[in-house]
Order: sequence, then C-alpha cells, then structure tokens
Amino acid sequence: METCFFLLFLLAFCSSIHNIFSTNLITINQSIIDGETIVSNGGTFELGFFSPSGSSNRYIGIWYKQILSHVQTIVWVANRDKPLTNTSSVVLKVIKPGILTLLNEKNETIWSTNTSRSVQNPVAVLLDSGNLVVKDENVDNPEDFLWESFNFPTDTHLPGMKLGKNFRTGHEVYLSAWKEDNDPAPGEFTRTIDPTGYPQLLTKRGPSVSARIGPWNGLRWSGSPIPLLECCHFQVGFNEEEVYYSYTLINSSTITRLVLTSSGYIQRLTWVDRTKRWHIYYNLPADNCDTHSLCGAYGSCDIDNTPVCGCLEKFVAKYPQQWERGDWLEGCVRKTPLDCNKEHVFIKYSGIKLPDTKHSHYVKTMTLEDCRKVCFRNCTCTAYSSLDISNGDKGCLLWFGELIDIRRLSERGQDIYIRMDSSEQESEAGSKRKKVKILTLIFSLLMAMILLSLILLLYKRKKKKKLQHKEDFELPLFQLSTITRATDNFSVNNKIGEGGFGPVYKGVLEEGQEIAVKRLSRTSMQGLDEYKNEVIYIAKLQHRNLVRLLGCCIQGEEKMLVYEYMPNKSLDSYIFGKTKSKLLDWPERFNIINGIARGLLYLHQDSRLRIIHRDLKASNVLLDTDMNPKISDFGMARSVAGNEMGAKTRIVVGTHGYMSPEYAVDGIFSVKSDVFSFGVLLLEIVSCKRNRGFVHQDHNLNLLGHAWKLYKEDMSLELIDEQLNNSFHISQVLRLIHVGLLCVQQNPDDRPNMSSVVHMLANESLLPKAKEPGFFTERNIFDKENSGSQTRSSKNEVTITLLDPR
Repeated sequence: METCFFLLFLLAFCSSIHNIFSTNLITINQSIIDGETIVSNGGTFELGFFSPSGSSNRYIGIWYKQILSHVQTIVWVANRDKPLTNTSSVVLKVIKPGILTLLNEKNETIWSTNTSRSVQNPVAVLLDSGNLVVKDENVDNPEDFLWESFNFPTDTHLPGMKLGKNFRTGHEVYLSAWKEDNDPAPGEFTRTIDPTGYPQLLTKRGPSVSARIGPWNGLRWSGSPIPLLECCHFQVGFNEEEVYYSYTLINSSTITRLVLTSSGYIQRLTWVDRTKRWHIYYNLPADNCDTHSLCGAYGSCDIDNTPVCGCLEKFVAKYPQQWERGDWLEGCVRKTPLDCNKEHVFIKYSGIKLPDTKHSHYVKTMTLEDCRKVCFRNCTCTAYSSLDISNGDKGCLLWFGELIDIRRLSERGQDIYIRMDSSEQESEAGSKRKKVKILTLIFSLLMAMILLSLILLLYKRKKKKKLQHKEDFELPLFQLSTITRATDNFSVNNKIGEGGFGPVYKGVLEEGQEIAVKRLSRTSMQGLDEYKNEVIYIAKLQHRNLVRLLGCCIQGEEKMLVYEYMPNKSLDSYIFGKTKSKLLDWPERFNIINGIARGLLYLHQDSRLRIIHRDLKASNVLLDTDMNPKISDFGMARSVAGNEMGAKTRIVVGTHGYMSPEYAVDGIFSVKSDVFSFGVLLLEIVSCKRNRGFVHQDHNLNLLGHAWKLYKEDMSLELIDEQLNNSFHISQVLRLIHVGLLCVQQNPDDRPNMSSVVHMLANESLLPKAKEPGFFTERNIFDKENSGSQTRSSKNEVTITLLDPR
C-alpha cells in the first residue's frame, strides 16, 4: 500500500514539474539553454536548440512538436548564418527594452531581434500559429508587437504569415531557402512578391528570376496548373500601403505548409497522420515550361508539344536558324511589324498564363471595353486583359513592351488581347477565299469517297483470290523450308501459344537466332485480317519497347509472321501467377510500367503513323531476357491520319476489363482509350490482381473501383501486392497508383496523354486530383470465369494490297 501511495506521489510530482517548465514564453527572469524548450499553448509548435540531420552545428529553431517523423520538421531558424559548435554556456533570453537575444559564454550577442520601442515587461511568446513574438507581457494586440518571426521567415510559409512588402516602412517579407538540406544558412533562392507593375509571385536565383507563377486574378495565381487547396482561404492584397499574400486554415486540424527548397522548388506539403508522412500537393516548377522566359518574347511554351517552344499565332521566330537549333532566347516577332502611323487591331489569345507583369499598369475600376480603348490610344501599349475574373471580367491590366514568359494552360488559362497590324485581321476577301477553300475541300472529299468506293470494290474481288501479291513493306521474306526446319516441322513440342490469328511456335534459325512464328490458321478470317494489320503497322515501327517483326513467309496457302523470341513470355504469367509474381520486385515492375508507357508514347506521337493499339493488356506485353517489356499483337491496331486523335467503328474489338467506356459502349476509340487500358494494366501490375474477376469481401467493385475507393479514403497503400514486402518506395508507389487512376477516368478528356504520363512517371511534379473511373463496378454481363476472353473480332477496314512472294 505504501508503495502505491509513493508511486502516486511521484506521478503527481513529475506532472507538476512538467507544468512548471512546459511554458510558451521566455521572460526577463527566465532563459533557455540547450536541452530546454518552450511549447505553444496548443502544443503545436516547439522552440529550442536543434541540429539538422547529418550536421553537428546547433541552431535556435521552431518545429512541429506533435508530428512524429523520421526527420524533424523545422519551420524557422534564428541564427541560420551563425551556427553554434559549442552550446555549453549559450543562453536565449529576453532583455530590456524588449529584445530577444542569443548570448555565448562571453556574453557576446550571436543573434538578436530589434525594436524601435521600449516596454516595461518584455516577453518572448511562441504562439500556436508558429509565430514567435516579442511584446509587452500585458499586450495582445498584434499591432503593438515589438518583433515577430513571421516578419523574418526562413524557408517556410505558414498559415497566417504575410509575404509581401510594406511601402510605408520599406520592410519586405520573403522566403529564403536553406543553402543545403543540412545547412540552414541563406541559399541562392528566394520567393518574393514583386510589386513592380502588377504584383506577382517570383522565385529568384540571386538577382535573376528563375520561375514565375503569374499575377493574381481574383481566383488563383494565373500561371498555377492546379486548383488552390480547399482546406485554406487565400488572400492577396495590394494598395498604397502594402502588397501581401497570405492564407489561413478553414479547418484548424489541417497541417499544411509551403516550403522553398534548397534546389529552388516551391512545395506545398500536407501532413497525413495515417501514413506519418508529408504529402506533396504540388511541386513548382513542375516542368520546363515553368522556367522563366524559356521561349523568349512572344514565345509560347506547351509541355505537350515537341519542341516545347513555339511562337504565338501570327508571330514568327526572330532568328529562325537559332530557333531550329533549340535556342529560343531571342523569341518571336510579329509577321507584320507594328507601325504607329497605321491602323491597329487587338487579337484575342485564349488559354494562356498571363505574361510577366513587370512592365504593366492596372486599374481596378475599369471595364474590359474601357481597357481596350485606353490601350488603343497608346501605341506603346502592347496588350491588355482582365484584372479580376472571380466574378466576370473586372479591372484592367495593361502591358507595355514585349510580352515574355507565356505558356499554354488550356482549361486554366486566361484571355489576353495583343496589339497587331490591321492586316492580320481576316478581311472580307479573306473570308471569300476561305469559302472557296471549304468548297474545294468538300469536292475533294467527295472525289475521295468515290475513289475509296472503287478501291473497296476491287478489294472485295481480290479477296476471293489467293494472297499472291506482296506490297513493298521492305520486309524480309523467309522460305517455308527455313521456317519448317527452325520449328522442327511445327512440332507440338515447339508450340508456345495460340490466339485468334492461329498457333505460335518457337524456332531456331540455322545461325542460332531464336524466333517466334505466328502461323495463320487456314480457317481463321480473323487471322487473315490480323495478318494484314501486323504487316501494315508493326513492319514500320521500330522501338525498344515494341516487339520486332523480323519478316514473313508466304508460300502457297501458308502465311506466317516471324518475330524476335521473348524467352520470358508474357507479363500476365508473372503478375497473375502466384509463383512467378514473387520474381517481380518493385524496381522491375517500375521498369516494366515505364517501358510500356514509352512504347505507347511512340505509337501515339513519335511513329510515322499515329497508331492506336486497341488491345493493350497483360498478355500482349512480352518480356525479353532482361525483363524489358515489349508491346505485341497489333492485329487490332488502327491508325489515324495527321492531327486526328481517334475515330469511330461499328465493330468493337478488344478485351473486357481493359476497354474504355466510350469505346465499349459507343465504338469511339482514340489515343485516350489506349491510355485507359494502360491505367488498368498499371494498377494490375502494382496489385497483381486482375481488373475483371477481382473479388473483395466488403464490396462488389472491380479492381478499378477498389483502387478508387482506397484513393478517396487515403488508403492506397492497401492496393500494393503483399509479396512486395518493403522493397518499394512508398511515395513512388502512391504516385503510380495516382497516375493509374488519372488514366482510367470516366471522361476521356480528363485522362492525360501518354506524353504527360511519361512525364508524371519520371518526375515529382504535382498531380491533379483523380476523378471517378469508368467501369468501376462489376456487371452481370461480364463472365468472371472468362475475364481474359476477347470480344468478337473486327473486320479490318484498311485497304491493303495482298502479299505474294517475289
């Protein structure tokens, strides 16, 4: 019993001791030394001595107290350029008239605050916002604070902190990056609001601008590729006294911060308590187009184009030869130079990040029409736009001089009106010429349709004959005797598979090269169509992630295609096989996903034909000796001409579980239907589960639905194949799952193209929020037992000269 009373007394004593020293302030009579801290009233922030990871130097700093992470999250540093190597006699204290100072053993000042006023009872208080303030003990009005750390931030912008400039005092509040990840000394990069012209947020490297997010338009920074966080209320103010940018939390339980990294990136991070990690909401610059003035004056950057820089419409490269070599610094000029003595017009450009506003003027009360009139009267005014688009077009923003740092933003971009010579505006004569061109085009299309009908008629007649003519595809021709010897007379032991085309055999040529031989079944009309498709498309394609067609064999009724042999067979045998899936570690899976993505990008963008595969699935991805993926089976592929991205068909082909909604329901196929199939395949590789036939005890969703449900609940890690153990990087896997869900969104316009997918896989740029996927519930019409079966085959509508050996 006495022992119990002693323990209770000890517990109470320890609690009282903790309450004595657990304070949020430093008074004249109380200082702190290394090992002691002060904690904000709500327990959110803590101040004391710390050492960065990998460094023995000591600093005074502020960090999140309640966040348990493998690395301490520092949000502010006092003596950042004066590190301490010995803190045995160093104290942090408050002295009159109201200064917080860091003193060494010789009572020399290492770091201190400043003040222009004096108070009787000065204290330093750590607020629950993370703001360290020096004030009179009995004063709580922020306007009466002597000093506050929010006016002297380091690399972190916290809620409630104002970045900007006070024109009355001349004081500027800006972020300054750490020199290195383990050295908080001021680095090269700063983030500031430039009040010159119309205010805009800039990231600078020394005196030079490295990135610019664009001016505030009432809703967001005009160059931001993503929506603002819903957790916060953002505010930008500019008047005669000050310009500032700040944000406050709508929900106080949210923990979010903005950081300028030592390498010059702006990161918005939100703490996820379940994973005990900081989640990167966005990372700027996100791509090359965020580089300031990459394309020069009147140049427009579009990350989806190759090259990324192009001139605005009605502009041409100032120095064409330099431009062709990728030197875009000198930018573009108008096709028709401006002459102030001639008539001018303003041409509208939509969907862009507004140009640099350093040389601009603004009027908050002016309408857009009045803005046009003002700009029209001044020949040095090059462009105008709306100042505020939060509730219609309000205010006026005028540019003077060349327009720089423009990029395409499509949906999130704005309108700008640029001064041009009146000759650039389409005249009445131009309209007539356009009508003539349209009529000519219609006539040409009619003639093409007639010609196509004749070709189809000839094709039907020739289809009744044997394949006796070979169109020149520059494809090597193998003798039947060569293939017969290589496959041991098509021995059953050499048979390695069979599809709609016919059986596939392994063979070895006399020189020792291993091959795979597709032999057209004599009874398969589907195989005949696939044979033509393979010859048309894959013979013209050369890419490390596409299976290589070595040649063909046409002799009598025998029609065969000869491919490079893939010793590790198809991907489905690994990700859907319990034994083989153990052989695929995370680096191999990541390499396979990247390889498939690059192969699709080549088909969609870089090949001579724009190819839509239409049947991308695990069994159509083959693996070579080094487990590199190669897309195969182009029997159902289609090409589209020019800048077309897709087409429509009456006959739907493909595999249930991989087909996009618009293709399966309406027969509309495009590059985005391949993107959908890629997204399904990506999620299958990560989880080692089939999309169709997926079973979960808690719901009837397929794999897409299950992944979507976990994503919404911030539990995507549960999707990962349990056999991977801990061989993967959590952030990388979560990013891939996110990319997969972006690819399988219901609306094809919401899905990224493969160029964006490859970029997202290779970089840590911000990803947009995923929307609801298509086909995310199992439907009764799907037979789970036959999840890999194909729909009925398409009759290839491409006209092709029949093949015949020479």
